Amino acid sequence: MSWFSNAELYERMNHATHPAETLPRPDILSRANFELVVRRIADDIAFGTDDSLFVGSGLEYAQSRPYEPGDPVRQIDWKLSARMPVAYVKQHETLKRVAMYLIVDTSASMSVSSTTLSKHGLAVWAAAAIGLVGLRRLSPVSVLSAGARHQHTRSDGNPSLSPDDLWRDLEPLRAHDVDEETELGERLTALSARLTRRSLLFVFSDLHDPEALTVLRRLGHQHDVVVLHLQDPSETGALRAGYFRGSEAESGQAFLAGGQQRWRTTCTLARDMAGADVSYLKLVTNGPLLSPLRQFLLTRAVRMRGQR
Repeated sequence: MSWFSNAELYERMNHATHPAETLPRPDILSRANFELVVRRIADDIAFGTDDSLFVGSGLEYAQSRPYEPGDPVRQIDWKLSARMPVAYVKQHETLKRVAMYLIVDTSASMSVSSTTLSKHGLAVWAAAAIGLVGLRRLSPVSVLSAGARHQHTRSDGNPSLSPDDLWRDLEPLRAHDVDEETELGERLTALSARLTRRSLLFVFSDLHDPEALTVLRRLGHQHDVVVLHLQDPSETGALRAGYFRGSEAESGQAFLAGGQQRWRTTCTLARDMAGADVSYLKLVTNGPLLSPLRQFLLTRAVRMRGQR
């Protein structure tokens, strides 16, 4: 376990608005320092979205009705009452708590990296910050692993409004495993079977599990689904190495690839997800994190408001 001074952490975080790889690896920090960085990232990505419908809707005006004895005076709709022969009071919608599920892919392919920060590390930072933002908006949060590990430290695994539960759920995910197989499709299928009401699902993965895409398309018609697709620069054809032989990190299956041929199919993911009503954002480990994530959440909030 490596320990960073507060000065070192703040220096790294001040540069984190540009390349994501300037963030420290989540597994080398103490829990206190890990939480410190997460809170800073959450503050940054939530900036400008505080009045939005990121999750839930808060207390909103619904309608006015005639005053009845016993109604609180502070709820009187003075403008409407001034035009009517009787007094009216305002009615508001109750606070809507949308359950949030953060599904983090912890499989081996997420740990293979050509940059300082791996896809796994980027997924942990993004999931932790979004989970904290959700708690601040009074949405219960649950964190699930989409790898072969059994992650939950809480027996029920149900969404919780407790920050302590969020940190406990995240703690086992901070360490990566280069031998872990993906179970993203299986975990999504199991989660879908036990959800009894419409929920908000955030998926953090490199989407190397073909089964997961089919499940995501189905979930997009039943729930509010957001996919954060993590990529390493080597997966975008940036190696400039002509033809090369490689093997898939989890299955060990060998393949021959050249230029961008191996990864050309990833350009269709955004179109496929949009067709299934799934919000999609691609993040590259050597690219910016906070600015695209903040803009993505803000744009998504505006779209949600327009659908209400």
